[in-house]
Amino acid sequence: MSQPVAVIVLAAGQGTRMRSDLPKVVHPLGGLSLVGHALRAAEGVRPHHLVAVVRHQRDIVAAEIARVAPGTLIADQDEVPGTGRAVQCGLAALEEAVGDVSGTLLVTYGDVPLLGSDTLAELVGVHEEAGNAVTVLTTRVPDPTGYGRIIRDGVTGGVSAIVEQRDATAEQRAITEINAGIYAFDARFLVSALARVGTDNDQGEVYLTDVLAAAAPAGRRAGALELADVWQARGCNDRVQLAELGAELNRRTCEAHMRAGVTIVDPTSTWIEVDVEIGRDTTVHPATVLRGTTTIGEWCEIGPGTTLRDARVGAGCTLPAVWGADVDIPADTMGAPFSVLGGQ
Repeated sequence: MSQPVAVIVLAAGQGTRMRSDLPKVVHPLGGLSLVGHALRAAEGVRPHHLVAVVRHQRDIVAAEIARVAPGTLIADQDEVPGTGRAVQCGLAALEEAVGDVSGTLLVTYGDVPLLGSDTLAELVGVHEEAGNAVTVLTTRVPDPTGYGRIIRDGVTGGVSAIVEQRDATAEQRAITEINAGIYAFDARFLVSALARVGTDNDQGEVYLTDVLAAAAPAGRRAGALELADVWQARGCNDRVQLAELGAELNRRTCEAHMRAGVTIVDPTSTWIEVDVEIGRDTTVHPATVLRGTTTIGEWCEIGPGTTLRDARVGAGCTLPAVWGADVDIPADTMGAPFSVLGGQ
């Protein structure tokens, strides 16, 4: 797989359904902000440039982006609404910084935290092997309400259009293949197509999805990569979805530790953030929470009822019902139940 010329992460949305003073993409999930997960996934495909488009509560979001992924180019979306306009603003900032942009360019969102770098890499590979102008990540769901529907060409099987829910006919709304909102583009085609996209739709926005419809008239193909793992395509719009995504992320995190040699007695009551490291043959007992950059050595007994944040635990420790924060715990320590170690 070649390195994409850039990944543009869209993080300009207002996120009003979160009912929060905190910008949506800055809300934490598994020890990392939503936009932090998106940036890490993007960094995993080693793009030449990483761009994030911001608008609402701009300074807070930009500061979080700089903290998680230093060197990311920040682009500001103007008052023109729509995902297409957001990408235009990202492209303009990228061209101003580096000049002409050519090659494969990825577009993703700042609120799709379970999307993996491996999926983005596969998208790049499918896109480049087919020589597409654009390749969209899709998935199938039982209830597609609210999502853009994938319209396929009956002859070639390629994607002829993506129709938003509000603009779809009754027949199109019955389609269960949906747009996951993640794209690989031929960068030069994207620039030229966006210049011709209008706002003739229900919302009066510049839709990024209209770029796909521009492929066939230009003699180019629009393709798709269908994603079997629906969770990777799920966005976060409110706190109910935040909790659902958090539970699934935690399930996957616990599973990864167990497959690496850690015993987790009850994964449903154990919460482990994404940057925690645990040594082999350690046992984690129920109602335990491991947060931040906590590292735990081999052959430990952690919990039940233990919470550790940014703790460094040596091998062979036993820590039942302990609170520990920003602390070094020597090997073979027997922690007193209900004790507090380190900071508050």
